[in-house]
Formats: sequence, C-alpha cells, structure tokens
Amino acid sequence: MSVREHLPPIGYAGRIGRVRHRATDLGFDGVLVTDLIDIRWLTGFTGSSGTLLITPDRAVFVTDGRYRDRAADEFAASGAEADIVAGFTKLEQQQRLDDAAHNLSKIGASAASIDHESWTRLATRLPIAPITTIVADERRAKDEGEVARIELAAEFADAALAEVAPLLGYGLTEADVRTELEYRMRRHGADGPSYDTIVASGPTNAARPHHEPTDRLIVEGDTVVIDVGALVDGYHSDMTRSYVIGEPTAQQREIYDLVLTAQLAGLSAVTAGRRAAAVDTACRTLFEGAGYRDWYLHSTGHGVGLQIHEDPYESPVSEQTLVAGDVVTVEPGLYRVGFGGFRVEDLVEVESDGCRVLTQSPKDTPCLPSPPTT
Repeated sequence: MSVREHLPPIGYAGRIGRVRHRATDLGFDGVLVTDLIDIRWLTGFTGSSGTLLITPDRAVFVTDGRYRDRAADEFAASGAEADIVAGFTKLEQQQRLDDAAHNLSKIGASAASIDHESWTRLATRLPIAPITTIVADERRAKDEGEVARIELAAEFADAALAEVAPLLGYGLTEADVRTELEYRMRRHGADGPSYDTIVASGPTNAARPHHEPTDRLIVEGDTVVIDVGALVDGYHSDMTRSYVIGEPTAQQREIYDLVLTAQLAGLSAVTAGRRAAAVDTACRTLFEGAGYRDWYLHSTGHGVGLQIHEDPYESPVSEQTLVAGDVVTVEPGLYRVGFGGFRVEDLVEVESDGCRVLTQSPKDTPCLPSPPTT
C-alpha cells in the first residue's frame, strides 16, 4: 500500500470563489488566470496548456484538444467547478475565451505572468487591467493536504541523504552524489527532485551558493554543501546540510557552529504575525557581530509549495508578514573562496506561536553521519 493513500485531500473547494470575492472587492468583474501553477492550485489541472477565466457566476477553462479529457478527469477529482472548453487551434481558443468574456467590463490579470507582447494582443480583444497577486496571496497558507505532501517530500529527501551522506569522501564526485540522491529519492517514493540538486565541494565550489555539480572528486579536508529536495504531487521540499570530509579544522568548526547558531536564531524568529524580514535580521545580525558580514551572500529564506521559490521572502527588504500555514525555509550560510562554505537549511510550517520543522536530517555537527542501520 502506497504511503500516499493515507494523505489527506487537498482542499480545492472554495478556492475559485475566494479569488472571485477578492477580485470583486477590488472592482473587477472577471479574473484571467494564465499562470499554470495558479491554475493547478485552483483546479488541480496538471497539463501544460490552459487559461482560466473567473466570472461573477461561472469559471471557464480554455485548453487545447490534448488536455480536454485530462482536465475533465482532474476537475472531477478536485471538485473544481469550471466549464471546460477546448479549441483545437490557437484561433479557436481565443474565440472561446472571447465568448466567455463578452459581458465583462474589467478583467483582472497578472502582468507578471503575461509577457508584454501577449498582454498587448489580449488588450485589443479583452478589457484587461493589472490586478494584484491575489492568487499568490491565497496560495500562501497551506491546507492540511498541502502540508502533508510537503512533509512527505521532506521525508523522502531525509531518507536519501541518510543513505548517501556517509559515502562522501569514498571516491565520489559531486555529480555522483547528485545522481545517487536523486535516484534514492525516487526509490523511496518521490516523483523526482524538487530542483537541480546542489552538491558543492572544496575551497572554490562550496563557496558558490548555487553551484552546479561537476566531476570534481570530493576529498579529505573539503567542506561540502548539499541542497536537496523531493517532489510529491507537485509540492516541493527544500533542505541543506553541510559537512567536512575528515576531521574538521578549528576554523571549520568555528564557522559551522556560527552558521548553525544563526540558523537556530532564525528558526526562533519564525512565527505568525512577525515580519519576514525579522527572520533575516536574526541571522544576519549574528554574522555581522562575528565579523562575517561579507561572507553572507544571500537572503535567509523563501516560501515553498507548488513552486520551490514563492511568497513570502525572508530578505532584508521584505515587507511581507508571516501567516499561519506559510511553509518557508530558514537557510543562512557563510561562503568564501579559499575556505569553501557552509549552509544549514530547514523547511518549516509557520504556526501561531512559532514553527514546526519539517526536515529532520541531523545538523548538530559537520562530521559525516554513520550509515543507517537496517
């Protein structure tokens, strides 16, 4: 029996209605949704072609012939209430959309998900106007089914890392480690990796926060940064652990301990109602106080869900406030060419009085873990 059979359902019911209500409050009588991630969140549709128009009394999904039956099956499974209309050519699809929108006077659309040329063409046919990111805002607070899938993805990544981390330093390259991690996540039940797995080693590569794995052999004395996540039903996980091959030097221990201390401070800062920037401040202040300001090369975290990077963002300039149900990373790191780098990252669910950590791989030491027992 698959572990997924016990996952709670995703709560699609009411999502289209919530977006409709928010658009009405903003003075729009229609919403045009073109971003496929937003459409998936609203309806459960997983295909690669489609546009959703939300009107005051109905929703119309326009797609091409390849996805007509698939959309019908996925809408039936999710309970999404939308009429499916297929056009077998681009011209037919445009006509179907125009027909559905003919009584609307002001249609909100996200300019961020439509390129300028497409926007200009749409504006000659439909009364579109920019609208705030209402779907992205609605997507932030995850329901029980969404959190369960993210947590299961995290479990798959944890399991793969527990098997692969003890092998570091035994003749493997960065690319070997990436391949092993991605294979083992699938073997444990993941749909695939959440993103291109990062394995960065040594005094140069580990100093690059988003290094792409190479054929470099991982050797004694290296710092190694592994950023790994799995995918379950479209939902991502995200985690980073860092290691030293062999006995850590005094400097390696000092910097790892500082990164871990900062990460724990960041976790302590996560709670609903707090500014997302406060999480970044909690980490950054420790680094600056220890004299490592220039070693911190990125912001502290971001939201995770149907996208690996989504709202909210925990950066120094973020004006967003954390809400209960947000799923976010906390991932401070220090990097310097000649030394390498360390990053420690956990994925957490924001709660009313703190947060719940979803990633469970050990992080108390940079020393390699022992192989798991069976």
